[in-house]
Amino acid sequence: MTKTYFDTKVLALIAVAIVINIVGGQFNDLLRLPIFLDSIGTILVAVLAGPIAGAITGIFTNVIIGLIFAPVAAAFAPVALVIGLVAGLLARAGWFRTIWQTVISGVVIAAALTVVAVPIRIYIFGGVTGSGADFFVAYFSSVGQTLVSSVAFTVFGSNVADKVLSALLVWGLVRQLPERLTAGYDYLKFSKAAA
Repeated sequence: MTKTYFDTKVLALIAVAIVINIVGGQFNDLLRLPIFLDSIGTILVAVLAGPIAGAITGIFTNVIIGLIFAPVAAAFAPVALVIGLVAGLLARAGWFRTIWQTVISGVVIAAALTVVAVPIRIYIFGGVTGSGADFFVAYFSSVGQTLVSSVAFTVFGSNVADKVLSALLVWGLVRQLPERLTAGYDYLKFSKAAA
């Protein structure tokens, strides 16, 4: 663990990222999209400051959203933790260097969170959480899929789209940030080394 996990710059970044996540999630809720847009900040922190900082951002985002806007979000805090953790590990391994690596990273993040999200969605909510993705759970169930496979297909499918989009937005943003804003982040060297 490096010193940057808990210094003022990383704590400020986490706070800004939580706001980005909340705004993205609220924008999505207004449009009732089958994606989420609530982990862009988590992935940003993970890429800049590492997996622990990313995981912390994810957990706090979901707890805050759960307390203020939608109690359902708090139940998915472990999913947000996985998003930050996996994104940070991928960034550390250099998987945010090119656009194609970033796309693959989004798919890997979606696969990892699916393992955690499916049991939560099934056992706590019966497969239906009130999100735009519920339509797909109903569709897969109506064509003969089990509840588990319906939820798994839906969670993975909606999260592939969401996490690839979120990862690409972060990839583009990190490349556009001025050096004065990105200096000092230990993990940035793993994600910005190549264009």
